[in-house]
Amino acid sequence: MEPCDLKNMDIQDQLKIIKRGCSEIISEEELIARLNWSKKTGKPLKIKAGFDPTAPDIHLGHTVLLRKLKAFQDLGHIVYFLIGDFTGRIGDPSGVSEIRKQLTREEVLKNAKTYKEQIFKILHPKKTRLVFNSRWYERMKFQDVIGLSSKYTVARMLERDDFSKRFKENRPISILEFLYPLIQGYDSVMLGADVELGGTDQKFNLLVGRELQREFNQMPQVVISMPLLEGTDGINKMSKSLGNYIGINEEPNSIFGKVMSINDELMMRYYDLLTDEDLDKVKTLHPKEAKLRLATLIVQHYHGHKAAGQARKNFDQVFKEKNVPENIPLATVITSTNLAIHIVDLLDPACADWSKAKDIKLLHTNNTKNELRRLIQQGAVKVNGQKIDSVDFELVVGQEYLIQVAKRSFTKIVLVKK
Repeated sequence: MEPCDLKNMDIQDQLKIIKRGCSEIISEEELIARLNWSKKTGKPLKIKAGFDPTAPDIHLGHTVLLRKLKAFQDLGHIVYFLIGDFTGRIGDPSGVSEIRKQLTREEVLKNAKTYKEQIFKILHPKKTRLVFNSRWYERMKFQDVIGLSSKYTVARMLERDDFSKRFKENRPISILEFLYPLIQGYDSVMLGADVELGGTDQKFNLLVGRELQREFNQMPQVVISMPLLEGTDGINKMSKSLGNYIGINEEPNSIFGKVMSINDELMMRYYDLLTDEDLDKVKTLHPKEAKLRLATLIVQHYHGHKAAGQARKNFDQVFKEKNVPENIPLATVITSTNLAIHIVDLLDPACADWSKAKDIKLLHTNNTKNELRRLIQQGAVKVNGQKIDSVDFELVVGQEYLIQVAKRSFTKIVLVKK
């Protein structure tokens, strides 16, 4: 979508673009009023989203929010991309059942640097304001913290589902975790945000921002929550720790192959949240062609047309010309290491956990590690279409692999740390 002239674009047309894929807007009436004000005055709205750099890589799950920010930019507004280099050291308690491990300043800043390198694959640099919230928090005195704490009650904090559940189960909630929603909300006060975006798991924090703006005599921000994107397993939220993620910096063949591994239902959700395609037109395509188009589009977004074309060509060569069956189930292998394991260790009961895919077997039932070694030496084992010639071939934790034994035995696996 190309940037448009706000003065000539109908508010309902803007709203249609903004609402695509959204879970909730609080409130739509307030958003319409802000858009009308912007159109009348010619002044852009301040659109805020905060990202705690707790991990270095941005994956497709993050891009759901980033793409919505870009939509606002295309409509002429200014995005405040807030890097929580201060809040990231606390750890967002949203959706967790125990106290998070705190990160060091050095860890957070290292991750923040990679964020800055990746976000402009999506956002317009000239319409993006990069802001670090340590800029104001490191200047605050303890009396300022006390003043901020007085703006919200414990009873309101315990309305939050995860806090309420932990309180009822007599599990610890630190005062630090109570401070987190206040700190995130105060970011909106400092920026004077008109609109804040976040995942559905962030709703409580976003609403705290609205309340704090009222306390500081600001107009409360409009809250837009976006759905959490499922990973390649089609069940859990996309997460690097679960190994079901697709990183935007991954090499094109890896991205293409992972997108092709998702099921048809998830494919339509990816189309809705990760592309600007007309969904009615997509539904007229054969599912296989639709998925090929989706994989091509996603690679194209992050690596360009040439890389996308080559990735599709490579996929065709591996999966079509070599008669690899479609819809191979994905199995999860749990391992205690966070680095890599040798391929023969897949058959080690202490390593492999096939409980999530009981009907999937890497080899025939009677195969042993010695048998797998023999098959490897015979050139009968391939990983991602390439023959391997060593029992020491390493499979990296967090990566997905297609393993072929002989001509007709195929398994997709993803390694996840225990």
